[in-house]
Amino acid sequence: MSELKLGDKAPNFDAETSDGKINFHDYLGDSWGILFSHPADYTPVCTTELGTVANYKAKFKERDVKVIALSVDGLKSHEGWIKDINETQNTTVNFPIIADEDRKVSDLYGMIHPKADDTLTVRSVFVIAPDKSIKMTLTYPASTGRNFDELLRVIDSLQLTAYNKVATPANWKQGEDVVISPSVSNEEADKMFPKGYKVVKPYLRTTSQPELKK
Repeated sequence: MSELKLGDKAPNFDAETSDGKINFHDYLGDSWGILFSHPADYTPVCTTELGTVANYKAKFKERDVKVIALSVDGLKSHEGWIKDINETQNTTVNFPIIADEDRKVSDLYGMIHPKADDTLTVRSVFVIAPDKSIKMTLTYPASTGRNFDELLRVIDSLQLTAYNKVATPANWKQGEDVVISPSVSNEEADKMFPKGYKVVKPYLRTTSQPELKK
């Protein structure tokens, strides 16, 4: 099983999807990406998840994030299931679903956990930066649906902290105060954060969320 870690380059692959054949890196282009697997087509939790992602299209787009799903089922199965998703979740699936019948991508990304299920993928999530490095991974059991609001929160944090010397505290949400990186001296902080900052402890300094720099 693959042991991809944070900072590793997301492996590239070619695959058949519900939107035609793709090259993964070409599909992402210069955007951020989310690759997420679901255990099987025609399953209840997965149906709600893919419907949620379709309904969040605008939220992902405003963050320049491309999403792509994966299942070990085939294209014909995907086509029928998409109709069910659209009907039951009051949406239109607007992103590709990879058909990974040979488990090539699943094995490449370590999405099959034999002690949970030796044939079906778990609910894996990979957040990928424009340079194709893996910035976040999450693994949920098959019985637990993902919180896509949390994934948006993580994307907001990753994009903010990628271009500013700050970190986001527990339960942080867009627009709230952030903490200044320990590597930044007080003298540097005076210049970087003209709105000022609060010294709670020498290692804990808070400031208003800066503008996103790219």
